[in-house]
Amino acid sequence: MTFVIRAAKADDLQHLYEMAKRTGGGFTNLPPDRKALTAKLERGAAAFSRTADEVGDDLFVFVLENTATGEVRGTCQIFSAVGLKWPFYSYRIGALTQHSEELGRTFRADILNLSTDLEGVSEVGGLFLHPGERAGGLGMLIARSRYLFIRNHRQRFADRCLAELRGVIDEAGGSPFWDGVAGRFFGMNFQDADEFNAKHGNQFIADLMPKHPVYIAMLSEAAKAVIGVPHPSGRAAMRMLEEEGFAWESYIDIFDGGPTMTVRTDQIRSIREAKDEAVVALDGNLGDNKSGEKRLVSIGKLADFRTAYGWVDPREGGIALDPACAALLGVEPGMTVTHVARG
Repeated sequence: MTFVIRAAKADDLQHLYEMAKRTGGGFTNLPPDRKALTAKLERGAAAFSRTADEVGDDLFVFVLENTATGEVRGTCQIFSAVGLKWPFYSYRIGALTQHSEELGRTFRADILNLSTDLEGVSEVGGLFLHPGERAGGLGMLIARSRYLFIRNHRQRFADRCLAELRGVIDEAGGSPFWDGVAGRFFGMNFQDADEFNAKHGNQFIADLMPKHPVYIAMLSEAAKAVIGVPHPSGRAAMRMLEEEGFAWESYIDIFDGGPTMTVRTDQIRSIREAKDEAVVALDGNLGDNKSGEKRLVSIGKLADFRTAYGWVDPREGGIALDPACAALLGVEPGMTVTHVARG
């Protein structure tokens, strides 16, 4: 395999723009706007160059490159802490129970509370894989590489991590949840609001969104039906998040109603199970139908961080690695790598 995860660079702009045009809307972290993407790449470059081991307002942008062709075929992002510049708004589903002595009845109403509970939490997001590459475990490679980066730069990230999944978008590019809730107060359709948020942040939510709880029973059936439901294309991503230890704790996105998953950072499976070991040998006998175990292997700090699939075999004093992976990552015997099981 010739695919490697690496830090995004300024000359990846066109690749990111082409992928952004394929997302189909509702993908706030990858807007089809060159100016917004350029700002992300510049912010990413600043984050990779900052060496202080402390949580900051950092955004790390990565790409999946096919080194055989030079093509970029996927991307992902990590925010070290959300809500430091603009408030990070979510709806949290709660309940209000009321009792009437006269009627002898108790009523329980589900409500949406506008919340900034998740401010300061790290976020993994912006994952997109080109439709032509959605096989061979490349989605898993992109997703789990983020956790290896967090593990090896642990002081740069918060003790809690979130992931937002895109909610249900209809065939016309609209959001039933937006139409039933926020759209009533903003005078713009979902596509316009989503684009504005991607370019300018969501301060306009604070300015215009009512602060009072929203009773779910008063919403349209279409809006109620999509609360906490991921877009069909995001169901596999939700399963991967659950396998890593993420859980849905009743937080949803204020735009499309998609679920926001959370986890304690140190309880993320890939972080818990990853190992740091020295490469003591390069062994060409490792690989498909041979010996060894296929694992995610990473090396390097900050802008030099790279991850790829490799074949690993335990040896005295460390591990053996297949030469192809070693070449992708620039690994030589004596170097220390981080590795974790593929599944």
